[in-house]
Amino acid sequence: MLNKNYVLGIVDGEGSFHVRINEVKRRTKVELKFSLKLRHQDKEILEELQTFFGCGRVYIQRDKRKNHSLCYRFEVQSKKEMFEKIIPFFTENLPLLPSRRRDFELFKEIAVLLQRDPVDLEKIRYLKKQMHWGLAVYGKTVRAVGTQSNSNE
Repeated sequence: MLNKNYVLGIVDGEGSFHVRINEVKRRTKVELKFSLKLRHQDKEILEELQTFFGCGRVYIQRDKRKNHSLCYRFEVQSKKEMFEKIIPFFTENLPLLPSRRRDFELFKEIAVLLQRDPVDLEKIRYLKKQMHWGLAVYGKTVRAVGTQSNSNE
């Protein structure tokens, strides 16, 4: 069984708080995702994370790029689970590395904005651009493997 310090440590190293803005026709959908990806030998750790949080799912993530091994991903996308389990856990146990802490704080702020009516999409876009600052330095964006990158993501 995992303890909170182990979970915080593994999230520091391998975790991700991600916001995706999906614009289809005249409708814009904002999706929240918390995930960790580990090599297939460590699938059991991801299953223990699923038990620890009491939510999410573990699935295989095939990657056909050279020098990439078979991996599994633990992922939470349900807004209900995000608000009831993931956000409260990290709010109460925040000693993450500065970059991960910053991503979480922005993620949490975006989540709060999603609960308001009307949703302030411009502010969400602004906050999202501040996430994953380490990648921004290199002109890269975070995206799921096998999906096309676009300027809204």
